[in-house]
Amino acid sequence: MSKIEVTAAAKAAQSEPGHAPRQQPELSEEDRSKDAFYAQIAEVAEAMIARHGRDFAIGTLVLAAKFVADGKSLANRGNENREAASATKPG
Repeated sequence: MSKIEVTAAAKAAQSEPGHAPRQQPELSEEDRSKDAFYAQIAEVAEAMIARHGRDFAIGTLVLAAKFVADGKSLANRGNENREAASATKPG
């Protein structure tokens, strides 16, 4: 269960009358790692929206998901484009 799910469950339990708040269970290392990645993606998405709008952010995230689903590399593709651009620039 992720931190978000745990927080939502705790809030729901607190809103019910007559129920004492439950203690949140300790998150596993894997859950903490997943939450950290989710937070990074959220920050990047918010930055993309602020700078280029929702359509750009949605398109970028969908394209990234497609690359992941297809097993294609995301990072190397950008490096190849930079290397090709720098190779064609007059020096």
